[in-house]
Amino acid sequence: MGFLVDGAWQDVDTRTQGGHFVRKPTVFHNYVTADGSPGPTGSGGFAAEPGRYHLYVSLACPWAHRTLIFRKLKRLEDVISVSVTVPLFGKKGWEFGTEPGATLDTVNGKSVLADVYVLGDPRYSGRASVPVLWDKKQRTIVNNESSEIIRMLNSAFDAFTDVPTDYYPAGLRPEIDRINELVYSTVNNGVYRAGFATAQVAYEEAARTLFATLDQLEERLSRQRYLAARQITEADWRLFTTLIRFDAVYYSHFKCNLRRIVDYPNLWNYLRELYQVPGVAETVSLDHIKRHYYGSHRNVNPTGIVPIGPLLDFNTPHDRARLN
Repeated sequence: MGFLVDGAWQDVDTRTQGGHFVRKPTVFHNYVTADGSPGPTGSGGFAAEPGRYHLYVSLACPWAHRTLIFRKLKRLEDVISVSVTVPLFGKKGWEFGTEPGATLDTVNGKSVLADVYVLGDPRYSGRASVPVLWDKKQRTIVNNESSEIIRMLNSAFDAFTDVPTDYYPAGLRPEIDRINELVYSTVNNGVYRAGFATAQVAYEEAARTLFATLDQLEERLSRQRYLAARQITEADWRLFTTLIRFDAVYYSHFKCNLRRIVDYPNLWNYLRELYQVPGVAETVSLDHIKRHYYGSHRNVNPTGIVPIGPLLDFNTPHDRARLN
């Protein structure tokens, strides 16, 4: 997929260096806080208000999926509106549409997400990625880093929801941060490092590191119900969006095929428990996920053919209560 340079679209892919996939850092890091004071990563002026903010997401993207989960868990659907892209990339990346599961851009009336980025910053240079948190009042992009957006959804809008659950509690933050760092580098981003590698050594390093971490997580989950504590935290939801895509996409499409998640007894039961948390299944679209990866990544799957399988039942009973 291409990117924007000074607001102009460039149809060039520069994601690999020396055969290694290199993810470019996100650019927008302003922060919504309860009172509009400066947040941990950005300037002030973005106060939490119902109806003020809008999310641009894709159901296919694991990073955007995080934000949809937090919006659902915190019951912020009436507080923060959302637009959903179609699963397949167009000539300028993510597009909006009316096919099942997708929407139009109901806030800015744009047909492609890249134009929303240019609306927020006419000189923007970088990828037009999801998610995007948009401020309707200032007509600008607040943030496009999923790990920061979910922190905002977790606490900044608590005055407008009846869900007080804190997925990033102060006492657990060092452990959550440690797990997040490991999972991001080797699992969340690890599948991409394997799938988009263009050199054998780069692929094998990423894939072997990925499965070393999955083995470690499998052992950890044999002793405790969740990653950081006896309660679900941010760390679990950040892992979930990769696990839910793994057997359907990453195992075959990205050649992460040493083992499937269903081959890990604890990870497979853990995945089903998280999927069965009320509201979460509504954020999952395997149709969009499979159509996007197999249909859009023509450098990996030149024919664009989407496989009919695998058959996965995330609703079968799990055994995680045994670890209470």
